[in-house]
Amino acid sequence: MKPLYKDLNVRAHCPDCGAAVSTFEHRDAQKEYGTIIVNANHNFQGGNYSRILYVLMRCASCHRGGLATIHDSGNVAQGALESFFPISIDNAAIPTGVPQGIAAEFREAELCAAFGAYRGASALLRSTLEKTLKVNGYGKGSLEGKIDEAASDGVITAARRKRAHDDIRVLGNDVLHDEWREVKEEEVSGAHQYIQRILEDFYDDRPSVDAILTSKKRIQPAPTQNQ
Repeated sequence: MKPLYKDLNVRAHCPDCGAAVSTFEHRDAQKEYGTIIVNANHNFQGGNYSRILYVLMRCASCHRGGLATIHDSGNVAQGALESFFPISIDNAAIPTGVPQGIAAEFREAELCAAFGAYRGASALLRSTLEKTLKVNGYGKGSLEGKIDEAASDGVITAARRKRAHDDIRVLGNDVLHDEWREVKEEEVSGAHQYIQRILEDFYDDRPSVDAILTSKKRIQPAPTQNQ
């Protein structure tokens, strides 16, 4: 989730509280934790502001420190949140059988997205898709062809095939091969969602997938105990 700013506090994932969403407070019962104020007329996200505030906060649960950057014009409660540290990372659940390297690439894409590096996240999600297909026997030809073959074999559905093309492959190609353009958060969110589902397709019920891949001669049969 993106950090939410309300009532002078920030709601965000706290890494020291695991996956919990916590309230980071700007003060305790006696005093505020501290604020640095920079007076400067400026524009932020289409609005005009007169100050930038760097506000020290504390997790209400575990007391981990946080730092919010807020733009306002004298009323911090009506300010606009630019960023918050620690960074909130949305880690999607993926099957335990996903190979370590592919899982690491997927997690790095999530890290890029958390920092707002959406172009980098898009490229890594595309790479995650291609490496998943390659390790499962779809190693020849273009990524477009590999996706189509996985759908033809029945490993992924026709609906998933379309999403793999539209939301993951094309977006990644835009970043890797086309002129620079801004990639929006919602584009990365869609690619992230469908990569997660494709990883589930391949690894949630691995014995069934192994049987399909073996019958299609994508992978070699697992050796029996007598071999």
